[in-house]
Amino acid sequence: MKVLQSVPKRETNFFENDDTLQKILEQMLDSEFLDYAKRELQDFGALVAGEIDERAKHTDREGEPRLKRYNKYGEEVSEIWVNEGYKKTVQQTYNTGIVGYVHKDIPQLGKKGNYVYSFAQGYLLSHAEPGFYCPVTLTMATAYLLDHYADKEVKERLLPHVCSTGEVELYEGATFLTERQGGSDVGANVVEARFDGENYRLYGEKYFASNAGICGVAMVLARIEGASSGSKGLTLFAVPWKKEDGSVNGLRIRRLKDKLGVRAVPSGEVEFDGALAYVVGDQKKGIYYMLEALNLSRICNAVASVGIMRRAFLEAKQYVSNRSAFGNVLTNYPMIQDSLAKFAAKVHVEVATTFDLIQLYDVVSSGKGTEKETILNRLKIAIIKKETAESAVKYASEAIELHGGNGYIEDFVTPRLLRDAQVLTVWEGTANILALELIRLVNKYNAHTLFIAEMFERLQNITINPLKDIVMAQLNTLQDQLNVFATLNDSMQTYEAKDIARKMALLYESVVAVEWAERYGGKYEKLAEIYLEETWHLRKLGDRMKTVEYFQEIF
Repeated sequence: MKVLQSVPKRETNFFENDDTLQKILEQMLDSEFLDYAKRELQDFGALVAGEIDERAKHTDREGEPRLKRYNKYGEEVSEIWVNEGYKKTVQQTYNTGIVGYVHKDIPQLGKKGNYVYSFAQGYLLSHAEPGFYCPVTLTMATAYLLDHYADKEVKERLLPHVCSTGEVELYEGATFLTERQGGSDVGANVVEARFDGENYRLYGEKYFASNAGICGVAMVLARIEGASSGSKGLTLFAVPWKKEDGSVNGLRIRRLKDKLGVRAVPSGEVEFDGALAYVVGDQKKGIYYMLEALNLSRICNAVASVGIMRRAFLEAKQYVSNRSAFGNVLTNYPMIQDSLAKFAAKVHVEVATTFDLIQLYDVVSSGKGTEKETILNRLKIAIIKKETAESAVKYASEAIELHGGNGYIEDFVTPRLLRDAQVLTVWEGTANILALELIRLVNKYNAHTLFIAEMFERLQNITINPLKDIVMAQLNTLQDQLNVFATLNDSMQTYEAKDIARKMALLYESVVAVEWAERYGGKYEKLAEIYLEETWHLRKLGDRMKTVEYFQEIF
């Protein structure tokens, strides 16, 4: 007799049962803001799990952006067509204040929001549409640069539109860095800014320009005639996509990239042919401004990664909880319990650690951070961006395996999660680029000593054992390795840096895991045990099956 398989229940609200996120908000928001955030995120979590998720599937498979080069009169317009559902997602998402409320007051509270709240929204959005979270990220970076560095005239002209929550026309943002000859070597950029006696005009090409044709304003690095070579000769410009009469502002989209994933965002090759551009900030500090925006984008990248991880976990858990094989529901098998428990531990710890970093970023980005906090902020961004991106790929793949053959079929969300996750190891800096950032911070600022000191200090405040002792032992080992790393020559540092960056990320996550175990106990202590055992390879053959023993309590 054939056994009918039950259909897994569909998640209807990505916020409602996320205990980790809810506890994060309780830790980091005051009571008034917390009440507001929980109400809004409850609604947004349902919206993302429902309408936005359905539209994301359509955009990925059938309704991806398309380039319209010419209008019916043969005039070049370089417009991007997007489907109606995508437009609805744009409206619903930006109207929540995911960008705007970092820079302007939330009407119900009479004060500005913060990045903790914005990234909570982005994390939920990335459960369904990490591709669309890319334009949101670019808009966040654009708003940051305009708010911090644009002069009064440029700020008043553009920032209200970039931060729109429905009261004025929305200008999505973009940051155009990559050129064909340079890639990550931004100092090789050759896009030129020429002064026409009244304004600057840009000429040249950006080779990988995401949100091209959709953005209302792009932040662009270009070299003013006569400026020095290298990255220090670059100036930051704000470039409106259209002129006041509605025509394209001297910009041309040559083609859109045919990407493996994140197909919701149009990424293209953009040519500048006399595009009107406004200088932002000090002409000699363009690269520094853009690197600040890049750090913000790297946090967005980490947020998208953990959003994908949690969605992959939810899909896998629902599937194996409702699937039978060999006479038993899959979750009755120790192998499945082990996989799910390790999955749950990694997702919980990386979400908690990412928001631990975000809380620090809120302080530093407001200009209130100390020199030590600023250095640690850069360091943590680099190592957590790298670790979360690699984890997103690993665990999106794990979710496919837990689905079996169905996980590889595009009727399920799991293939898209894997395709969308893969770009996160590349965008905003590959592992190699992030390793170079670690080397700079170690050699110039002794960032490793600041990091070790902070981790020791945080562990001193923990009493729970043996978890504390496990992490303390790993910290002592890492301290010795970092002290050696700091003395190595350039070649050896570049060879070792990626491995050292991963160990630092895992140590940071371990400290956060044990802090949560101390604060909340219960399942969080169990999750910390599982995380530490798996991360530091502590279990020996034949030891207790903690993932199986703790399974019911964790879930």
